Amino acid sequence: MRTTLAVTLLFATIASASAQSLPDSDNGRYTLSAVKDGVVRLDTRTGAVSTCTDSGSGWACRVVPDERAALDAEIGRLQKDNEALKARLAEQGVAGKSDLSPKLKEAPNGERKIEIPLPSDQDMDRAMSVVENAWRRLVEMAGRLQRDYGGKI
Repeated sequence: MRTTLAVTLLFATIASASAQSLPDSDNGRYTLSAVKDGVVRLDTRTGAVSTCTDSGSGWACRVVPDERAALDAEIGRLQKDNEALKARLAEQGVAGKSDLSPKLKEAPNGERKIEIPLPSDQDMDRAMSVVENAWRRLVEMAGRLQRDYGGKI
């Protein structure tokens, strides 16, 4: 009888200790998964993920930074900056000469692809002109150096 009572008390103590040792799951709102240093808690209503640890004085949960939300916020900020810069260029009459910025297109199957437009013939002619002028200057400079040093180069 004493042994049965002791075993019952032991199980009751273990059950109460384990009930107090983990954070409350708030009627199924949270999904808990054990990890090395504590528990990972998923809030099934908001999708927020937290790491919970027992610091000795009680459980403390810290929200895990959501990288996707940070990336979306940065993309939004960059899009606003881009629009502001385009507006400033339009005010100065610079916009519209060449639109070679990548375009994000969504395919019918939901896939997103980046489409990069090719430069126009006019853009290519300007680039070739710049390269030809740079090449001529380089050849002229090499010829001057060779003349200045009497063909010793």
